[in-house]
Amino acid sequence: MGQPKFSRPKTQTPTHPWKAERIEEEHALKEQYGLKRIGGMKEIWRAKSALRRHRQLAMKLIGRVDTTEGHFMREKGDFLSSMHRKGLISEEAGLDDVLQINVENMLDRRLQSQVYYKGFAPSMRAARNIIVHGHIVLGNQRMNVPGYHVLRQEEAEIAYHPTSKFNNPDHSMRQEMERRRQTVGSEEEDPEAIPETREWTETDVEQIKQDAAEADAVVDAVVEEGGDE
Repeated sequence: MGQPKFSRPKTQTPTHPWKAERIEEEHALKEQYGLKRIGGMKEIWRAKSALRRHRQLAMKLIGRVDTTEGHFMREKGDFLSSMHRKGLISEEAGLDDVLQINVENMLDRRLQSQVYYKGFAPSMRAARNIIVHGHIVLGNQRMNVPGYHVLRQEEAEIAYHPTSKFNNPDHSMRQEMERRRQTVGSEEEDPEAIPETREWTETDVEQIKQDAAEADAVVDAVVEEGGDE
């Protein structure tokens, strides 16, 4: 039973520690979502464990024999409302839609991901840095936990902290993000900017990756130094 004053861990670790396919998938997720280089796997396991609980409850409700009883309808409604508030399903979704949720949907609801998607940071790793250094608020609350699950109603409350130097539109990081947005926008508007018949070589791909890594490194350095231009 264990100590009653200590709650049991809610995060389940993989049943087998050395499955190459799972490890490669988790490494790809860690890079995609800018998770911690050491310990980032635990954040993925935490998301998978929460997703597993959601699916188990959905299948439990789907398997009910008598679906007309009031308790079932109330439990189903509460569960779907909770999933909608968490931003994982739409308002019109049903129990079957809960089973379609994947681990990427869970990781998309993290504060780090939302900060990046809303344009407050130029990369996922930069988003993690500015959160940890206290540059982001959720309403009136300063947030320094990148893994916080953002509710649907809290999305509009994400902003820079009032005392953060990133509030200044002329800050070097924000100027760099604006330059990137304008570059991407011009390429999308100009059909001749990216020839359809162009064949990308391995050298081109490596150069693009290197340029992106150097740009992110510059921005991350600015964040870690406190935001001085």
